[in-house]
Amino acid sequence: MKYIESHSSSTEITPRPAVGFFRSKAALRLLLAIVILAALVIIRDNELVGSLGSRAQTFVTIFLSIFIEAVPFLLAGSIVSGLLEVYVNSETIYRFVPRHPLAAALVGGGMGLIFPVCECGVVPVTRRLYLKGLPISMGIAFMLAAPVINPVVLASTYAAFGWGPIFYSRIILSFLIASVIGFVFHFAKPEDVLRSDQLAAIDHHQCHPHEHTHDHPHESGLNRFWNALSIGGDDFFDMGRYLIIGSMLAAAMQTLVPQPVLLALGAGSATSILAMMTLAFVLSVCSTVDSFLALAFVNSFPPAAILAFLVFGPMVDIKSSLMFLGVFKRRVVLYLILLPFMATLMITVYLNLNMSW
Repeated sequence: MKYIESHSSSTEITPRPAVGFFRSKAALRLLLAIVILAALVIIRDNELVGSLGSRAQTFVTIFLSIFIEAVPFLLAGSIVSGLLEVYVNSETIYRFVPRHPLAAALVGGGMGLIFPVCECGVVPVTRRLYLKGLPISMGIAFMLAAPVINPVVLASTYAAFGWGPIFYSRIILSFLIASVIGFVFHFAKPEDVLRSDQLAAIDHHQCHPHEHTHDHPHESGLNRFWNALSIGGDDFFDMGRYLIIGSMLAAAMQTLVPQPVLLALGAGSATSILAMMTLAFVLSVCSTVDSFLALAFVNSFPPAAILAFLVFGPMVDIKSSLMFLGVFKRRVVLYLILLPFMATLMITVYLNLNMSW
């Protein structure tokens, strides 16, 4: 098992002054973000963008829809990240991780049952788990599988499709594809996968564990929770910039590329799957609600294409790809897009040609 190891134990870190002040400021900014989110919801629900031009109005409406849908989950994931930093220590993670690499990847694929976060919230949680010593392979398997392998998405998929081939095929394929890709990354070195600033943060975290345990017996429970909220605020604003850029790109794609062009490809056994996978990448719909959107295409696309939409979309879309860049190197982000794409495409094309639904 390849754990994330320290690379610069001799590096001296200058102490940061007024840490409590900055953490309090981060927590206040997090609360301000919640207020801004509420204001955006009011703007969208009251159609206050109607005075813009038609194309600009479409862009703003789609952007607000994607952003407002995604940001609560990023917020939840950031808060979970802060709670992990304060209440979970590295020794707990070490005891939890299986020693066999394949078993570790499989456990990582199923961790969404413990941390029920979607594709927006899973990135800050994964980054925090890396700081705690989680292996690269296990974190990638978790990051790709958790948007489907979590109770909320399982319930929404069942509500949309019932107990049938779409339901269990989505769960099985998402788990297997994510676990296999995670296992592949077991053979990569952390310095080849993670950004340099992430490696530096991990080095500092491992070389100065006493600064990060936040386990002070005389500290009140309220102070510890406020500390977790402050750390979550830092993560939220750090990852939020990628969410904003990704939401804008997704909105621009939906504004400029007519959906009928994609839907016209739905007749072929392979083109229908490519069309639905492209649609999933472009629409960037949260995995908690994508089942109901996919349900609208049931009469137009074969079941394998619907399945491809439900498997590939939660793993990779425009906004999550941009968020990956906050943790991984660009080349690795490209692999994290292409590997799920090729695996989903090959499996669903085979099912489309050989399975009777």
